[in-house]
This record gives sequence, C-alpha cells and structure tokens, in this order.
Amino acid sequence: MIWIMSDYPVTPAGVRMGEPPPHQPDLTRHVLVAEDDEDICQLNAQVLVQLGCRVDTAADGAAAWAALQRTRYDLLVTDNNMPKMTGVELLHKLHAARLAVPVIMATGILPREEFDRSPWIKPAAVLLKPYTITELLRAVQAAMRLTAPETSGQSQTNADRPPLRGDATASEPANPLPPVPPPATDGQANV
Repeated sequence: MIWIMSDYPVTPAGVRMGEPPPHQPDLTRHVLVAEDDEDICQLNAQVLVQLGCRVDTAADGAAAWAALQRTRYDLLVTDNNMPKMTGVELLHKLHAARLAVPVIMATGILPREEFDRSPWIKPAAVLLKPYTITELLRAVQAAMRLTAPETSGQSQTNADRPPLRGDATASEPANPLPPVPPPATDGQANV
C-alpha cells in the first residue's frame, strides 16, 4: 500500500498550483522533479507535497532546464537517463549557469564515470532505483538543509522558514521524518 495525498494537484513546471488544503503548512519550499517515467514522477511529486513542498514536474531534461531558467527552485530531484537531456547534462548546465540548487539524482544506474571526470557536478544525494519513500524523504530533508533561499532580494535561511514536516522545532522533539506508513510487502512502496 502506498500512502499518497491525492487531493492536492501536482502540475507540470511553470503551471501555478492551486491553494493547499487547510491542513498543509505554508508551501515555501519549491521543488522541481525531472523524471520521464510518469508513474515515478507523480509518486515522487506527491510524496514531496505530503512533506510540505510546492512541486513542479518536468518530463525530460530539456523541460527541466527551461523550468530552472524561469523559476527559482530550492531543490531539483532528477533522473539521469531522460530524453532530450540527461541528468548529468542538466547538472553541467546548472554549474555553467552558476545556478545554486541542491540536486538529488534518482537513477537506475549511477553515472560514476561522469562524476569522476567532473566532480564539481556531483549531486547532494544519489538515490539508486528502486528506492523507498523513506529514502527519498531522508534525502530531501538532508538536501533542504543545504538550501539558503532568497526571497524579495533578501537572504532567508531555513530557520526563517516553516519546518518541513518531521523537522524538529524548539517546542517539539526531534523526529527526522513525517509519519510514513509501513512498507508494502509486495514491493509497491519502492519507487
């Protein structure tokens, strides 16, 4: 069984999403998910929405690059083997354009040779498929801690933002992850 929130829309990059349901926190963290497998893309996006993020999606590397040029994102979760532009090519473009955005590469095959040749493009985290929802959540929370976003020309730290679900605050005990249902025994909980 996969626990996902289906009443909150996830839209293609560049399309404004509707208002969050009343129980959602302020969605100030903006994440781009670049994945050519539609099912994986939607599952990743819905998990991120549950975590309290605003999410855009891109079906290939070229669409992701176009979205990254138009919109400031706090995190990019990208596949590597995508049409039009690979995840590694996307990382090279990010570096060349000096766009500082933490990246999680979620891929079936680790592009080790490319990372060895160009160590400056290594992502903040790598998830090898199949990965669990819990692994995705941990990688996202770790990468978000690296983010120091700007709004209205003023620097803002993550301490100034509402916590991600599961983040500890002064008034609550540390809890590294939001509640995640038990993993499915038939393997469907893997992404």
